Amino acid sequence: MSDIIFIKGLLIHARHGVMEHEAEVGQRFVIDLELSIDLSDSSRSDKLADTVSYSDVVATASAAFKGHNYYLLERAAGAVADSIFAAFARVKAVTVTVHKPHAPIAAIFDDVGVVIHRARP
Repeated sequence: MSDIIFIKGLLIHARHGVMEHEAEVGQRFVIDLELSIDLSDSSRSDKLADTVSYSDVVATASAAFKGHNYYLLERAAGAVADSIFAAFARVKAVTVTVHKPHAPIAAIFDDVGVVIHRARP
């Protein structure tokens, strides 16, 4: 399937990381989502009931990302993917990219993060 719903640049303040100050103060994360979904029905019907609401996807992903303090971005991204599958039966696969622009790395860098791809069996 080649149909995709995407959401890019979702800014969320959360408390993920292995360092103590990351859990105390938190920091800004940026999330990108790509949802594989058959859009053939909605492309003909023009009805929200035949697709998924971007607003609902953002609310679901945000709640999952902020709902727990994770040590690893891998786990935080996995929680987002799990929540999207639980909430939206139409979604066949999801790619979650989590950027951590203020990661505590002793280097100058443009970006750091994880990308996970999950598909329903």
